[in-house]
Amino acid sequence: MTAPAESEDRPTRSGGRRAAAWACGLLLAGVSVVVGCRAADSDGITPVPQLLAFLPWLLAPTGLGLLLALFARQPLGMVWGVLMLGALAWYIEPYGRTGEPTGSPVAQLRVMTSNVQFGRGARALVAAVERHRPYIVFVEECEYTCSAALKKAFQGPGGGYPYRVSVEGAGSNGSVIISRFPLAVADGVRGTMGMPGAVADVQGHAVRLQLAHPMPPLPGQVGLWRHELGELRAYAAAGGKDSSTILAGDFNASQDHAAFRRILDTGLRDSARLAGSPRTPSWPARTAPTLGAQIDHVLVSRDFSANAATFLGIAGSDHRALVVDITLHQHK
Repeated sequence: MTAPAESEDRPTRSGGRRAAAWACGLLLAGVSVVVGCRAADSDGITPVPQLLAFLPWLLAPTGLGLLLALFARQPLGMVWGVLMLGALAWYIEPYGRTGEPTGSPVAQLRVMTSNVQFGRGARALVAAVERHRPYIVFVEECEYTCSAALKKAFQGPGGGYPYRVSVEGAGSNGSVIISRFPLAVADGVRGTMGMPGAVADVQGHAVRLQLAHPMPPLPGQVGLWRHELGELRAYAAAGGKDSSTILAGDFNASQDHAAFRRILDTGLRDSARLAGSPRTPSWPARTAPTLGAQIDHVLVSRDFSANAATFLGIAGSDHRALVVDITLHQHK
């Protein structure tokens, strides 16, 4: 009496394995496209740039695909899954140069960058600046109300930040740099959103400052995003080997994006990586640090060392602020 039941179970198990094999193939194919673009040093087209921001998290669907291959008894899927896990592990390693400057220390300074999401995080940012007292603050999406709040808090008598350059604008277009060091206005990088530039006098040493806020890689705007990151790369390259540079802000890109890696290839280094936090997410704040991408960066020229990096929640913003302690060294 049991034989008919067994024969009925076999088609069910076979159908389940076929479904698992199809699901495995779909998962691993999707991951393979993203990993293939990473291997080819390309950001591809939508949705690849968006998925590249979360490259480390692709371990989850890859692991699920491998489990499905095991369940489906598919040797090809098992090998495929293992290869994808290995490739992801390889590319999760931090990118870019490291190494300590050889010149003697000149100045220690703290730098903060914060995207305040259309000015909504301005009040929390003011409190964070008062608490951490950075020397230079880069603020993205600082619209008119935010800009006025920073002026009121920090640029009056005793405010502590008498120097400022800005691009005034509504919504995401406004950006501000405030500083305890004297600033000379410089040509900023042109973009859809404001990206002011300056030269800071850091104890007698000229340091180029540039705020970064290119367009995000939204569907239909990937070309614009790539172009504006290219403009930031041109700025970085123009500094040469003997210029001190701080390029900071919301890059809307992580080290897994080819357009961002090309900025690092000019010789700039990511201070969060130098300080031991190469993968700490800065966005979206609601899920960070459990899930997210590091798209807010403070990039420095090779005459800087980095001592610490701290990511701060800013109420009202979808980004976490980044605070880094860096040291400027003599050129050698």
